[in-house]
Amino acid sequence: MLRVVVLGAAAGGGVPQWNCGCRVCRIARTEHPELQSTQASIAISADDEHWFLVNASPDLRQQLIATPQLHPKAGQLRHSPISGVILTNGEVDAVAGLLSMREGSPFTIYAHAKVLSILKTNSIFNVLNEKNVRRAPIEADRAFEPALPDGSPSGIEILPFVVAGKGAWYLEGKAHPGGGDGAGDTLGLRITDKATARYFYFLAACAGVTDDLKTRLAGAPLIFFDGTVWRDDELIQAGLGNKTGQGMGHIAMSGDGGAIESLAGLDIGRKIFLHINNSNPALLRASAERQIAERAGWQIPADGTEITL
Repeated sequence: MLRVVVLGAAAGGGVPQWNCGCRVCRIARTEHPELQSTQASIAISADDEHWFLVNASPDLRQQLIATPQLHPKAGQLRHSPISGVILTNGEVDAVAGLLSMREGSPFTIYAHAKVLSILKTNSIFNVLNEKNVRRAPIEADRAFEPALPDGSPSGIEILPFVVAGKGAWYLEGKAHPGGGDGAGDTLGLRITDKATARYFYFLAACAGVTDDLKTRLAGAPLIFFDGTVWRDDELIQAGLGNKTGQGMGHIAMSGDGGAIESLAGLDIGRKIFLHINNSNPALLRASAERQIAERAGWQIPADGTEITL
């Protein structure tokens, strides 16, 4: 049985963002605090005892405190049920939380060699002593089974695959420590419970839906998919920035070629948007955008949402 906990559903900065006075952030601070959300990450387990994180958001400490499944075992002085972290990209949103796991508990970081090269060349990540925190490279289109702390199999099979995206923002205009071909900067994951063969897909970042991606996702019982912006020029129109969704490596929810249109008709059991920016009006439950998304079968989760497959 595969368990999934949504630790956070928001894009970088969370909701409300610390320095933002947009409509969504104002409402989240005042009228509807239930709209508040931390930055995107999920936790998965096949045995309800050992857990793996998919991405480590800057809000990880807060998320761990809020998630009883990830608390230390009662009666133990030092313990964590977290066996590993799978990174799908090298953005701050995905890796900064690793620094909150520096107190000596053993776990493994699984990431593409390009992302591992970013960690290696940034000395701040040396606080994660490699004697305790192993770094294991993963490859696109090669499935792997993350291990439990004693080396035994976890019962979870993960298949990484390349999706359209961009390298980390902070590397724009600079030489990428892992090379400049782009492959491996943005991964999607197919996550399978080996005992039951139940599976789901995780894509927190995606710049476009290709025919290959449609083939992969068709018939899936569950997908978590990039929901950063409602429309591609959202930040520009709201006066919040000068980049489009595409310019940031993210597909829009709406419009021609958007996620809602592109993934319609694929017989996907449950469709959940993740990594949702504070600028996105679909966060507001009474908005026209939210109604359009829900009519198309999409959900926007709250932090702490748990799903069992």
